Amino acid sequence: MAFDIEMIKAVYEKYPSRISAARKAVGRPLTLTEKILYAHLTQGEASEAFGRGVSYVDFNPDRVAMQDATAQMALLQFMQAGKDKVAVPSTVHCDHLIQAEVGATADLNKAKDKNREVYEFLSSVSNKYGIGFWKPGAGIIHQVVLENYAFPGGMMIGTDSHTPNAGGLGMIAIGVGGADACDVMAGLPWELKFPKLIGVKLTGKLSGWTSAKDVILKVAGILTVKGGTGAVVEYFGEGARSLSATGKGTICNMGAEIGATTSIFGYDEKSEAYLRGTERGDIADMANTIKEHLNGDAEVYANPEKYFDQVIEINLSELEPHVNGPFTPDLAWPLSKFAAAVKENGWPAKLDVGLIGSCTNSSYEDISRAASLAQQAVDKKLIAKSEYTITPGSEQVRFTVERDGFLDVFGKMGGVVLANACGPCIGQWARHGADKQEKNSIITSFNRNFAKRADGNPNTHAFVASPEVVTALAIAGDLTFNPMTDTLTNEDGQQVKLDEPKGLELPTKGFAVEDAGYQAPAQDGSKVQVIVDPQSERLQLLEPFKAWEGTDLKGLKLLIKAKGKCTTDHISMAGPWLRYRGHLDNISNNMLIGAVNAYNEETNKVKNQLTGEYGEVPAVQRQYKLQGIGSIVVGDENYGEGSSREHAAMEPRFLGVRAILVKSFARIHETNLKKQGMLALTFANPADYDLIQEDDSIDILGLTEFAPGKPLTVVLNHADGSRNEIKVNHTYNEGQIEWFKAGSALNLIKAGI
Repeated sequence: MAFDIEMIKAVYEKYPSRISAARKAVGRPLTLTEKILYAHLTQGEASEAFGRGVSYVDFNPDRVAMQDATAQMALLQFMQAGKDKVAVPSTVHCDHLIQAEVGATADLNKAKDKNREVYEFLSSVSNKYGIGFWKPGAGIIHQVVLENYAFPGGMMIGTDSHTPNAGGLGMIAIGVGGADACDVMAGLPWELKFPKLIGVKLTGKLSGWTSAKDVILKVAGILTVKGGTGAVVEYFGEGARSLSATGKGTICNMGAEIGATTSIFGYDEKSEAYLRGTERGDIADMANTIKEHLNGDAEVYANPEKYFDQVIEINLSELEPHVNGPFTPDLAWPLSKFAAAVKENGWPAKLDVGLIGSCTNSSYEDISRAASLAQQAVDKKLIAKSEYTITPGSEQVRFTVERDGFLDVFGKMGGVVLANACGPCIGQWARHGADKQEKNSIITSFNRNFAKRADGNPNTHAFVASPEVVTALAIAGDLTFNPMTDTLTNEDGQQVKLDEPKGLELPTKGFAVEDAGYQAPAQDGSKVQVIVDPQSERLQLLEPFKAWEGTDLKGLKLLIKAKGKCTTDHISMAGPWLRYRGHLDNISNNMLIGAVNAYNEETNKVKNQLTGEYGEVPAVQRQYKLQGIGSIVVGDENYGEGSSREHAAMEPRFLGVRAILVKSFARIHETNLKKQGMLALTFANPADYDLIQEDDSIDILGLTEFAPGKPLTVVLNHADGSRNEIKVNHTYNEGQIEWFKAGSALNLIKAGI
């Protein structure tokens, strides 16, 4: 498959002049992040007016990547845009719809049969519009992108929150909703609030049990799940240069768990080695000619406090392996303190399952290091006490590690190899017995561990660690086991200790694959037909959302006041609901069913103000819609964190919710709401959240004078006749206000505005 060498050449040719102009305009040394962002500005030059975290700026990304679950809605939207072909190189990757149950072959065959209609739609629509198509089984989008498309200094958007994985190869890669992808594929600029910058200086060098995964687990503990919101995290220093490219990818991938816009490393010898190892030597040759532009200026890294909004320093030589969780990826425990935490908190010490792989940790290096421990288990006569699964990130990695004997080693330890897909990481796991909702513990090398995410069981305590630590704990079957200090009893009754894991960054015999799973699009797609069955329960052509009626919004019913964490998983669950990702009406039946109602502490049970009875959230909202009554959703801090899925914005819009009012938003979700013509509002005074009552009728005033930076007024009309009037803020610029007025950003594209 082509990796768009001419496009990359064009990007690199403009770099020197763009960076020179940017440095002159800003009048100071530049970080790597600033260089890449300035080089991709639509205006082509920098300006002091671009205040960090303040101004919205237009960019021209180099490419778009979409995974199958979100691509359905993105491409259904693109079909309405009236374009013959995508304007930038784009790809679709079939990785989310394959459910893990038995093993790779059986699960993949079952998925192909079960999802045939969706795969045929994605294949044909890709063929028609010039989009590269990666078949089911080819691998997980982020690993495939890193192996084939990521390049230093490039800019990519992807319809998945872990798109920043490509930052491991020096690319600004940002997760977005399908509407953003639709814009870029249609040839329009992409808008982003110019981010703040967090610098992470890495010194020293990893050794022993510690891996790149532990860097981001440590950073997550420092910054928390929202500490990176509105910022790009840029890693630098001698420690950064010592990490493998795929290790850097792991760190950037999990930057989504701290809310970061993206994360990035500079170009170095490890980057070059990975490019050459994945048969992209010509890109490495080109990158070497502009190497100074693919890192931040020396003055920046010498005095980072002057150029970053926040600086964190981590000594890799002193870093300890970490285990994060349960229920949140930022609860960080050094391995030496984890056993005590398990006991003190009453978490189940017995480990039921250890799972390695996923888009975060499925590189050759990851699997080889885990395999070294599996080989020890075999050699030292240790029987793994826990179930153990391996999810390769791509067919190329899977084929290569099988050739090199690693999969055979895992099999001898009792491991089960799953399909090259997301699987358990996103809830696509038919875990036997999960429906009993028993209290248990699992540990993964994945990125997220929210309650119910992996298997649907709210009592599954999910922990996150490196593949090495996951493997060791699976061998022990005990979360209180510390492989750095403790011994295990083998089949002969002897006490044995696991040696430090060993591995290779790249295969000594090179990567190999028989069929990577790529399908190139037709040269001329004009005669290709994209057929969507009107009776399908999985695919549905879209109807445009209605334009704003031109008045203030009055008499809105409170649908739900969500309490605490409300991620996109709570708003639009994955798991079995993935089958409806291309059918807006059907998937809307999962809207907010996971959110906790502040008034009764229950999920999917809200008061219907028309009847006074309690019902399921989607059902109540459908009754409001049937009566032509708008509604409002109220939320807590960091509302919409997690996955980039735009369904979490489209479902409320489709069912008639007019506004989301919260204490604060996660970045991607706020943008998704704006794109769909929704009002995304925040309390000027967060304490006003407490004023919202269950039977409120709510007015939103000031929309006839809707303007950037100008607060709106919300009137809370209480059932007892009293009222409260509060101020609410928004971050809409002039262009986004036009999205609202038109009913959606897509409506403006169709109108040619």
